Amino acid sequence: MKKLSLPLLVILGLGFAIVMMSSLFIVNQTQSAIVLQFGKYQRSYDTPGLKVKVPFIENVIFYDTRLLHYNLPALEINAGDQKRLVVDLYIRYRIMDKLKFYRTIGQDVRNLEMRLSGLVLDIMQQVIGGIPLSEMLSSKRSVIMNQIKEKVSKAAGGFGISVVDVRIIRADLPRENSEAIFTRMESERIQEAKLFRAEGDELNQGVRAKADRERTIILADAKKKAEITRGEGEAIATKTYADAYGQSPEFFEVYRALQAYTNAFKPEDTTVIMSPKESDFMKHFGAISK
Repeated sequence: MKKLSLPLLVILGLGFAIVMMSSLFIVNQTQSAIVLQFGKYQRSYDTPGLKVKVPFIENVIFYDTRLLHYNLPALEINAGDQKRLVVDLYIRYRIMDKLKFYRTIGQDVRNLEMRLSGLVLDIMQQVIGGIPLSEMLSSKRSVIMNQIKEKVSKAAGGFGISVVDVRIIRADLPRENSEAIFTRMESERIQEAKLFRAEGDELNQGVRAKADRERTIILADAKKKAEITRGEGEAIATKTYADAYGQSPEFFEVYRALQAYTNAFKPEDTTVIMSPKESDFMKHFGAISK
């Protein structure tokens, strides 16, 4: 047997290397793979490692087994009160059934993103279209998002994926409607403030009127009681004076005269010149001089 020439050995070696490279492939830890033969499913691999396939006949498609994230483009939705709403949201999902995924979506994940965009738009229109915009912007938002997630998860199951989460990043009014709606909302708030202020003024006037009535009644009662007390005191004083006068008229007359002198003769008053003998008012001075 003749020895093979070096060029032929090199060619054979290269051919063997090409065949080996075409028949071996590696599945990473974050991947799963399916093997196709002329587009027909043959088998799948879920564990990482070195795998073998028939060269030039079978081909391998790899899918990511990690949690995947997709930001949907902004969606315009009509709320239940016919107000437009622009929603930005994202979906987190994982490929669970790679064969179903291949048969419904294919090899390119971008095909799934296109399908999800239409699916989520339809579901959000169903859910949000039945509620007013105010609920979407209130604390009920989490409940609404759970409803959307459940519907999306159920519908996306036909693609071989499991939807883990659906979250709204931003929910705004369309730019062309925002200014008009905000102006109307501001006007409504101003009207409500005026109504509350008018109700407060009315209540304030009622409270003041009631307080004034109660004050008038209290003052009248107090004045009445004071007059009664003063009358009773004056009656007692009159009786006391009368009793004292009855017991000693001379002393009472002198006492009253002294009080009159005290009130009449003050330093700042005009000086009065009269004779004690010619005046009953000064007779007590005449009695004193004697």
